[in-house]
This record gives sequence, C-alpha cells and structure tokens, in this order.
Amino acid sequence: MQSSCTRRDAIKAVSAAGLVAAFAAPSLATAAMRTQRVSADLLFQISLAQWSLNKPLFAGEITCLDFAHEARDQGINAIEYVNSFFKDKARDQAYLKQLNARADEHGVKQLLIMVDGEGALGDADEAKRTQAIENHKKWIDAAKELGCHSIRVNAASSGSCEEQQRLAADGLRRLTEIAEPIGINIIVENHGGYSSNGRWLSGVMRMVDHPMCGTLPDFGNFCLDWSRSDDPQAWYDRYQGVKELMPFAKAVSAKTYAFDEAGNETTIDYNKMMKIVLAAGYHGYVGIEYEGSKHSPRDGIRLTKALLERIRDEMSG
Repeated sequence: MQSSCTRRDAIKAVSAAGLVAAFAAPSLATAAMRTQRVSADLLFQISLAQWSLNKPLFAGEITCLDFAHEARDQGINAIEYVNSFFKDKARDQAYLKQLNARADEHGVKQLLIMVDGEGALGDADEAKRTQAIENHKKWIDAAKELGCHSIRVNAASSGSCEEQQRLAADGLRRLTEIAEPIGINIIVENHGGYSSNGRWLSGVMRMVDHPMCGTLPDFGNFCLDWSRSDDPQAWYDRYQGVKELMPFAKAVSAKTYAFDEAGNETTIDYNKMMKIVLAAGYHGYVGIEYEGSKHSPRDGIRLTKALLERIRDEMSG
C-alpha cells in the first residue's frame, strides 16, 4: 500500500466514486450497522482476538488448539482467529474438526478468521488481484467449517488514492460475491496505508455496495505510514476514523497497549471510543486485542476485559 495519504486525497477519492456511490442508499448503511444484540441485557459482549497471545504462540508455548482454553480461562466465550497461527491448516478438515472440538469443550463460539499474507485484493495487476481472490477462498471455506460469520481481509493496493480505492473495491466485491452463497461476510480492517484513513475506507465500502462486505474498526491501527509512526502527521484521528467506519462494522477490535494503576488505557480514551461504537447502533462482539509490552499477554487481556466490563456497566446504568 502506498503510504503517503492526505485528507484531501481521501475526499477526492470519495468524490471519484460518484455521488450515487458516495451517498449509497440508507438501507445499505443501516443493514451494515445494525447488529443484533448478542444478549438482551448487555450493550455488547466481549471476545478475544488471537493476536493478543501472539508472543506465546510465536514462542511455541501454546498452539492454536489451546486458544479456546485460553479464552475460557479469562472468562471469555467467543474467539477470533488469526490465520498466521494455522496457515497450512485451512484445508485440513481433521485439524478444523479439532478446533471445533476444543471450542465445544470449553463452550466458546468461533466468530471470525483474520486473514493475512494471501495477496493484495486491490493489486494493480489484474492477474495478481484475481490470484489474491483465489487465495482467500480456502479461508472462506474454513470459516464456514468453524461456524464463523466472517473473514477479515485487507484492502492493500498501489497507485493513486483514487486508483487504490477503485481496485480495492473491485477485489472486495468479487470476493464478497464468492462468499455470499456460503454465508460468510468479508470484513476489512484499517490496517495501514490508505486503509487507515477512515474516509477512504468508508468510501471503498460505498463503492462495493454489498451488505455482506463491511468493516472491522480497530481502535489503534490508524497509522498511515508505519515508517513515520513517531510523526503525529502520519496518524489519522482514531476517533474520527472509528466514527466513519462504524456504519459498516460487523466486528470491532478493542486495541490496547498499556494501563495505568486505575485500570485505564493510557493511549486511547475508551469511554469516548465506546460511546462512538454504541452511538452507531452496534451491539455485537467487541474483540480484545492487547498489543503492548508493559504487561504480559494474559495480564493485558485481563486488564482490557476489566476495562470493557466497567465501561459497559457504567453505560448500562
């Protein structure tokens, strides 16, 4: 993905989609943003993203088969996989059945698979874009086998702002049409480059114009150029970005880095962020994704869960 992105570029890109696409029928936005409450008495429920445990997973201390147990140990009953931790198992039916068995054993629901490393869905080379779409098919099938509702993909591309938007929309629309009869949503995370510009990515969603293609807003991934991550100008406003992506959200990623002694996240105003999430009419799962170094992975998960539960209790009162 090209890393230099400006607000002016993004505004132009939305305009390039045409007025009809930029102001898509309200029914699309409404259908995408209205997620059924997972429990009648809760504003939202809490899930666990596998990336929170990336350190012990990469170190070989645990495996993907231990994930359901790790979640249940934290009192969490829903999980979100990352394909990096079972990359060669997408077509391994015996392994997928093991994952199902572990989830059933611990009473854990499998929600989605975050998919990386399968090619750029907005590749400027049409043959490579088509191959990327083909590469993602096995994860759609794996998600179906695991009872997930979605796979999370990336909107990587190259070229001008407008070109990247058009190409990403093309790849996403084609992949969504493949996933639709299988009953799996295609959802896109803000994950660097133009995709970390909320205006640009929401414009892509309007161009795709499909109720089964949505977003996974991540509270932390709003850096437009990670090579300049220390430069405030390289960051899109995270609160504005989440607000722009929430009308299409089918999942939410609660990124955390560090906590103070009062249990508050020190980088993100979680009260402000969760008000944005709920104001969009979202009442689905909010996935814990601890990515810090101050606390151990399991402590980071515990602290994030406690913060989300406290905010939920306060906002329910």
